[in-house]
Amino acid sequence: QVQLVESGGGLVQPGGSLRLSCAVSGGYFKIYTMNWYRQGSGKQRELVASVSEGGSTNYADSVKDRFTISRDNATSTVYLQMNSLKPVDTAAYYCNAQIQRYSFVSAGAYWGRGTQVTVSS
Repeated sequence: QVQLVESGGGLVQPGGSLRLSCAVSGGYFKIYTMNWYRQGSGKQRELVASVSEGGSTNYADSVKDRFTISRDNATSTVYLQMNSLKPVDTAAYYCNAQIQRYSFVSAGAYWGRGTQVTVSS
């Protein structure tokens, strides 16, 4: 059973930093794109950042130059370094990955349960 487990959320003051981690466990053949999404209270879930298998990255305009996504393929972990945090960044952050469980099946989307980030003074 593939599982994605996030960690690193919490309460931080405006201007502060947090680092989120998401580790993939269980049996699988290959991990493709890994993503971080977030969903604020009363808002739709939005894509924050993506990193491809080869390390290419993309960011939402709202987090460019403040957030950095990275991955460690050896440990099947994706990170989100969040700097200069603002109250509008307050949300539940979810890890998502395209994972191929076996060589003979297509990749599917897997989600973590989320970790709360609250930016407040």
